[in-house]
Amino acid sequence: MDKKGQDGLQEALIPKHGGYRRLKSFQVSQLAYDVTVRFCDHYISKKSRTHDQMVQAARSGVQNIAEGSQASGTSKKTELKLTNVARASLEELRLDFEDFLRQRGMQIWAKDDPRRAELVARRCTSADEVAVWVNEVHAREHGRDGRNGQEKNASMPSTSSSASSHAAIAANAALVLIGVATALLDRQLAAQARAFETEGGFTERLYRTRHIRRCST
Repeated sequence: MDKKGQDGLQEALIPKHGGYRRLKSFQVSQLAYDVTVRFCDHYISKKSRTHDQMVQAARSGVQNIAEGSQASGTSKKTELKLTNVARASLEELRLDFEDFLRQRGMQIWAKDDPRRAELVARRCTSADEVAVWVNEVHAREHGRDGRNGQEKNASMPSTSSSASSHAAIAANAALVLIGVATALLDRQLAAQARAFETEGGFTERLYRTRHIRRCST
């Protein structure tokens, strides 16, 4: 068999893979990671184990999406496993943010809270953009300048209740992003499962490739 034929077999055996940076699930998970790092540095002591756990859970979500995408060329089973690990890591992170709010008597936004839809519609692409939105919401509710976090009335001192409210908005914003990421991953997992069922993995492709090669000789 000539080189062209061999290359054709190799391309069929190991399909195109990777490209995880184009995945919406990766992009939103990475944004949730960046927001989590900023949130933890601001509101949770770096000496606290919770700080490291939340950051690592957020990082795990991002890393496992990337690793699953890279592994997809040779193992759909590994891709499924790693994508599911990413989903589980983000679920762990969701619980940590919910615990932060619950333990401090702060509100967890209901599913129909308009602020959730507002943040999703904002389509933020960076932690800075999320921070601006959090400040704007806080401004509406506490009379601050949303762009720089300063009191509109300079004579009005900052209060602990106002700071707590800011933390609550930031935590809920993170929960919204995590919710979007997990929903995307649920759809991604379903698509990967269907592809695995209909196309099989590397072993099945290898069998088909060998069968075609034997028939062509």
